[in-house]
Amino acid sequence: MSTVTQPAIGLDVRQIGGRIGAEIHGVDLRTELDDAVFAEINSALLRFKALVFRGQHLDDEQQLRFASRFGPLTTAHPTVPSIEGQPNILPVDGDEGVRANQWHTDVTFVQSPPKVSTLRAVVIPPYGGNTLIASTGGAYRDLPEPLRVLADTLYAVHTNDYDYVQPQFANESAAEYHKLFVSRRYQTAHPVVRVHPETGERGLFIGGFAQRIVRLSGTESRDILRLLQAYVTRPENVLRVQWNAGDLVVFDNRITQHYAPDDYGDQQRSLFRVTVAGDVPTGVDGSPSRIVEGDAASHYTPTQS
Repeated sequence: MSTVTQPAIGLDVRQIGGRIGAEIHGVDLRTELDDAVFAEINSALLRFKALVFRGQHLDDEQQLRFASRFGPLTTAHPTVPSIEGQPNILPVDGDEGVRANQWHTDVTFVQSPPKVSTLRAVVIPPYGGNTLIASTGGAYRDLPEPLRVLADTLYAVHTNDYDYVQPQFANESAAEYHKLFVSRRYQTAHPVVRVHPETGERGLFIGGFAQRIVRLSGTESRDILRLLQAYVTRPENVLRVQWNAGDLVVFDNRITQHYAPDDYGDQQRSLFRVTVAGDVPTGVDGSPSRIVEGDAASHYTPTQS
């Protein structure tokens, strides 16, 4: 049975997963939120890592306004263009030739990946098209002690130039999307175990963009990353969001991964993503991420105060 919390301000926070996820009721995100209401939402996000707001039916400006409560916004993407006239909104469509059906954390190939991602459902297929969101904190806690000790010491190089963006369909639009995605090449060495800057929780900071372990061979890297990733995707750590048009989902990009199963054929699926600028990750030893190739992506991520 789900847990229901009734804060004094009237929010209805319903836990929907054992380790990750809550639905938030009793709030209209189309309106200006007072500080007390937003504080409750932010507290719920830190606790549950992924929040689902049903039937909000936001427009562009309302999504931007709500996302900006969490901090300065990034532009839509370091390399992929935004929707027309909205530089902070990324279209997430299944018809561009690439579908995000690999586990990943958003934009980890840059030095300062997003803090928070917001996804707004515009068009949803009649079946399929769900989003899976995993707790990387739960994954870290599941590791046997020898693996935790090892993971605490590792750094992984994340890059946008790998087969995540290879065309899955033989068509011209897919090839053009791939060219856009790698039009600037980034490589960043991040700690495999990231310490959350607000809660202090440790989580596995890997996912699809993580391609090799620093100072290890390609074969060794693949084996270790595959082993650690298996803990992220254990069913205990995964929330499945079944979308309805008008829903909004918010997840903490610092301690989650997500995956969009490619199970809806040629039906239309359209979401709009707005992301909040994040900080430079740090590991257990306090060392920050470092750029291996490319730049600080300042055109994408505003400087954090």
